[in-house]
Amino acid sequence: MKMLLYPETQPSLAWSGTRYCKSGAGGLGCEILKNLALSGFKDIHVIDMDTIDVSNLNRQFLFRASDVGSYKAEVAARFVEKRVKGVKITPYCGKIQDKDEEYYMQFGMVVCGLDSVEARRWINATLVGMVDGDNPDSLKPLVDGGTEGFKGQARVIFPTITSCIECQLDMHAPRAAVPLCTLATIPRQPQHCIEWAHIIAWEEHRKDDTLDTDDPEHITWLYQKALTRAKEFNIEGVTYSMTQGVVKNIIPAIASTNAIVAASCCNEAFKIATNTNPFIGYPGSDNYMMYTGDDSVYTYTFEHQKKDDCPVCGAGNIARPLQINPNTTLQEFIDGLAERPEAQLKNPAIRTGEKSLWMQLASLQQQLRPNLDKKMSELVEEGEELTITDKSFPTQFKYKAVFSN
Repeated sequence: MKMLLYPETQPSLAWSGTRYCKSGAGGLGCEILKNLALSGFKDIHVIDMDTIDVSNLNRQFLFRASDVGSYKAEVAARFVEKRVKGVKITPYCGKIQDKDEEYYMQFGMVVCGLDSVEARRWINATLVGMVDGDNPDSLKPLVDGGTEGFKGQARVIFPTITSCIECQLDMHAPRAAVPLCTLATIPRQPQHCIEWAHIIAWEEHRKDDTLDTDDPEHITWLYQKALTRAKEFNIEGVTYSMTQGVVKNIIPAIASTNAIVAASCCNEAFKIATNTNPFIGYPGSDNYMMYTGDDSVYTYTFEHQKKDDCPVCGAGNIARPLQINPNTTLQEFIDGLAERPEAQLKNPAIRTGEKSLWMQLASLQQQLRPNLDKKMSELVEEGEELTITDKSFPTQFKYKAVFSN
C-alpha cells in the first residue's frame, strides 16, 4: 500500500534479480506490468508489436494522448521505470515469434497477457520444446492470463509437467460462424448486416482492393453499406463502432476484469518466484482459475488434466482421432479446421504417410490444387494418419482419420 501511495518508494525484495519476460502491453498487459514492478520484480523484458491507438486510452493507463502512434512496449517501459525507481524494463517492439529459444532461455519465468490464442499456442509450444531433462534451468514456468468482457482466466503451466495450453485448447472455442445463407437472404441482427457488407458486398464492389480494417475509409464504406442493408430489413443498431468491432472481432474490454485477472497472475508469479506460499499449477494441484463478473463476482479454481495425446506435451505426439465426413471435399475440410475447437488451424499443410494433400508453399499449390475439389474418401483411407502443420506453430499435429457422417 505504501508503494502505491508513494511512487518513489524503492522495491525492497532482494530475490528479484532474475530476469522475467512479460508478453503483451495492452489492457491486461499494462495491469500486469505495473503489478510486477510494484511487487519487486526488478528486471523485466516486455514484448508487444502494437502501437497506441486513441481507443486504448480509457483503460490502458500507462499511455497518454501524446503517446498515440508510439509503440506500446516502449511507452509502457518508460512510464513504469519513471514511477518505480530501481526497476529495469527492456522493451521489444515486435512479435513474440520473432525471438528464438535462446532469447527465452534467459528468463526465470514468462508471464503472458496476450489477446491472441495463436500467440499463446506459440509461446506454449516454444517453452515445452525448450525443456531439457538434463538441465533444470530449461524449465520456464508460464503464467497466462486472458480476459473477454466480464470473463477471464489465470493459469500456471510447468511445461512438460502439467497441462499445457494445447491440452486446454477446447477452453478457447472459436467464435461460431454465421451461415452465409443468413447473411445473403434474411439478416436478423445488425451484426449480420455488417458481416454481409464485409464478406459479400466488398467482394462484389471492391474485390480488387485489399480490405484494411485499420483504414477509416474502408470501415466507413462497410458501415454505410451495412446501414443501408439494415434499413431494408428494418433492423436498428448498426453503428460505426459496431462495424469496427465486428470486422476486427473486437470484444469489449472491461478495466475491472483486467485488474482482477492481472492481480491473480502476479500473485501466482510472486509466489513462484519467492517460493513463499503454495501456488496454483504445482503438479497435482489446481492450475486454472476462472472468473466471471457479469451477474455477480464468481471465481472457480480447478485442475485441468494433462492429455496424453496432446500434440505439444503428450507422449510421442500420439495421433488423435479426428471425425471426418468422407463426402467432405478437401477444401471444406481445410476451412473446417479453423472452426474445430480441438484444432483451430487457419493455414494448414496436410500430408499422409505417402503423399501431400495440400501445402502452403505457392510453388506446390498449383500441383496440389486439383485435390481441393476431391472428397476426403478419395484422398484418405479410414484409419490413415494425417500430419498437419501450420506456420503459426512450431510443432506438428497428428490425427487419425475416423469417417463419420
